[in-house]
Amino acid sequence: MSKTIMTVDDSASVRQMVSFTLKQLGHHIVEAANGMDALKKMDLKPIDMLITDINMPELDGISLVKKVRENPAYRFIPIIMLTTESQAEKKQEGKAAGATGWIVKPFRPDQLIAVVKKVLG
Repeated sequence: MSKTIMTVDDSASVRQMVSFTLKQLGHHIVEAANGMDALKKMDLKPIDMLITDINMPELDGISLVKKVRENPAYRFIPIIMLTTESQAEKKQEGKAAGATGWIVKPFRPDQLIAVVKKVLG
């Protein structure tokens, strides 16, 4: 079943790679350049899953996750952090904010597909 997945990253090439990978599964992808952009777009079109970077201008990924979790409509959607950050402290910070999972960049398409399939059921 097709889901709407938002990918948030200040790198256009990363957004394109995520989009290309997940469109192969039949999902609809919404791209956002940073956390503020993501919040604006989420108000316009509901999403089923969020994949976000951490280090971005305007609103970083951890802050984005906290804001998304404050919205009752998005309290339980899967949120995956897709980032170069791999330290245990950052992962703990992401988990505390409400992240569901963590993928370290650079990622392999099959790795992303496996995580998406697992969290979307």
